[in-house]
Amino acid sequence: MKYFSSAKRLNVLWLLLPLIVLVSWRQQSPPDLQVPVTYYKLSNGLKVVLSPDKTAPTIAVGVYYNIGFRIEPKNRTGFAHLFEHMMFQGSENLGKMEFIQMVQKNGGVLNGSTRFDFTNYWEVMPAHKLETALWAEADRMKGLKITQENLTNQQGVVKNEVKVNVLNQPYGGFPWLDMPQYANKNWYNAHNFYGDLADLDSAKLEDVDAFFKTFYAPNNAALVVCGDFDIVSAKKWVEQYFAKIPASKLPEKPDLSEPAQEKEQRFTKPDMLANKPAFAIAYKMPERNTPEYYAMGLIDQMLGQGQDSKLYERLVQQKGYTNNVAAGINIGLGNMFDYNGPMLWVSNFVHDATVSADSIISQYDAAIKDVAANTTADDLQLALVKMRSGLYDAIGGIGIGKVNLLACFALFDDDPSRINRLESEFKKVTPELIRKTAQQYLIPANRTILIIEPKASN
Repeated sequence: MKYFSSAKRLNVLWLLLPLIVLVSWRQQSPPDLQVPVTYYKLSNGLKVVLSPDKTAPTIAVGVYYNIGFRIEPKNRTGFAHLFEHMMFQGSENLGKMEFIQMVQKNGGVLNGSTRFDFTNYWEVMPAHKLETALWAEADRMKGLKITQENLTNQQGVVKNEVKVNVLNQPYGGFPWLDMPQYANKNWYNAHNFYGDLADLDSAKLEDVDAFFKTFYAPNNAALVVCGDFDIVSAKKWVEQYFAKIPASKLPEKPDLSEPAQEKEQRFTKPDMLANKPAFAIAYKMPERNTPEYYAMGLIDQMLGQGQDSKLYERLVQQKGYTNNVAAGINIGLGNMFDYNGPMLWVSNFVHDATVSADSIISQYDAAIKDVAANTTADDLQLALVKMRSGLYDAIGGIGIGKVNLLACFALFDDDPSRINRLESEFKKVTPELIRKTAQQYLIPANRTILIIEPKASN
């Protein structure tokens, strides 16, 4: 009898793992996600989501404002991101950096970010510090310290961030910052949201004050609390600290729609710091929450997620064009659930100069043709397993992933309980819908190709 070496046995197990998982899934389909959700609104319009979880003695608090860089003022690119920095510069009762120090001295962590359709602030702290976290978030919602000194300081910080992360980095902003500017036509979806340096310099104190009074208001926000807490106490503190903050008059949201794309777009961008070419391809997504939207989420799993994906098999294992392929919906800035407007499915990688763009495109076309023509029930089930695994990874950990989904579904859909219906929506997708969606959306006329041309001297 021939025996496998331990290394070979391990390789065989890795190859069989997707099949083992798929068989297990079919034998006993696990129940759908069940996240506790208590949802209500204050009289000033603040959306409140409470989700208790006794797993660990911690709480996660998130305040999400329904303003992202997609709808920042024209001629003020990077303004939404600049304002994110301003929110850490002090408020009515907390001086500069005192919010950060308060969280960290209590053993917590915190951060904030600016995305397409929201700006968020969150902290994770020991469970007994929930009231402190709610008081602090309410304090800066009702009274940010807006001074010329703080503005000038943060303009410098943000400009330096742009230089470090984009301008002075090889492949800086590729493809997460670059691709929307090339693929989209509507300014709101296509401008440099990290900020042109001249625009950042031109921001005035009155601009900041007006922006805060308009968008950083309770009727434009969602407050989410997850973790080890008592709902009755949480409701009392939310009412105590947030209810008296006045609502604002919100402007009409601009038209974010994109014109239908009728032919393939190809662009080349020189990069003075890159020493190898890079390739990115983007397809415009179906409208959010449609059956085709969920189908694209599973197509993303088939094409781009994991070493069993079709693109990894073709581009890495078979052709050796690269050692990794990245892909995703809302790539680099979130996931397929936390946006509220036109979006792209993007895939990208760095490769050797000997590999032509046309040979790369032919591999994408072949992988997509396979999905569009040959997707089976087994292919779909494996994609569902991977989607479920990714979803549970996202909402695990310290709780911020769960806060993120609950806040976005409250902001965009007025329905945070949608988190518990995600799996059922994906389960409605059929192999026929997968094939139809690929045939409709993953076509040359609906794509944009961006090639980084290396210019670094050797």
